[in-house]
Amino acid sequence: MRVFVTGATGWVGSAVVDDLIAAGHEVIGLTRSDDGGKRLVAAGANALHGTLDDLDILKQGAAQADAVIHTAFNHDFSRMVENCEQERRAIDAIGTELEGSDRALIVTSGVALLAPGRVATEDDQARIPAPAFPRNPEEAAAKFASRGVRVTAVRLAPTVHGVGDHGFVPMLIGLAREKGVSVYVDGGDNRWPAVHRFDAARIYRLALERGVQGGPFHAIAEEGIPFREIAGIIGRRLNIPVESRSLEEAAEHFGWMARFAGLDCPASSERTRTYLGWKPEQPGLLADLDQPGYFLPSA
Repeated sequence: MRVFVTGATGWVGSAVVDDLIAAGHEVIGLTRSDDGGKRLVAAGANALHGTLDDLDILKQGAAQADAVIHTAFNHDFSRMVENCEQERRAIDAIGTELEGSDRALIVTSGVALLAPGRVATEDDQARIPAPAFPRNPEEAAAKFASRGVRVTAVRLAPTVHGVGDHGFVPMLIGLAREKGVSVYVDGGDNRWPAVHRFDAARIYRLALERGVQGGPFHAIAEEGIPFREIAGIIGRRLNIPVESRSLEEAAEHFGWMARFAGLDCPASSERTRTYLGWKPEQPGLLADLDQPGYFLPSA
């Protein structure tokens, strides 16, 4: 199968590319830079140069492929509204190119805001967009399901971990290092689901091979890890205090991340495991986090 992957040199997308190629698929990877193109070619993929704003390039990639996996997103939180609109236009361009072809389109979503306070499942509907965070790739893609496109989503855990991670956990480490304390909110009982990037990547491929109609799929290896355990390892590794803060105090410590640091968002992947025959094989978050690679100065 020839698969067009957006975000092909990103944290999740590059793992998806490697997994697809290892399984014998051909990959066309979208990249913004010459360096990214070289890395894709070295991995055995075909490089297509462009960004999410290059709608004609996105259509070109989709036209050449048997399926599309969309993992690209600009996580600059200072431009979140604009970035969400950029993604919506990109999905619309790809979906338009795939119309009437019965080809698959897999978009990337998340579980963090799906059902706060209870265990989210694959049966939960995509979150309703809010003005400050209007991202809803599932909604953007859903309209193409009635236009001859096989549409589904892979919902990622809030932490997709592994050495080289540049997501939420390294941000927590950076804050703790800067402020000299590792903080959790209230009792720290709020739970974060987690998945290793290599395990997450395999779900995208299995969805293509075994049927996107079984989605949405949850890339969740661990249902919910108490946040204080994450904070505890960070504190021990940095040799700094680990402290509980009230929600108001946490807002001062974490800034814009306070909402996520205090979020209780456990999630299940039971249906995904059964349908795809998926079983996580990589280390869990705490084991992964408790190693020097996460605490290098650049982490």
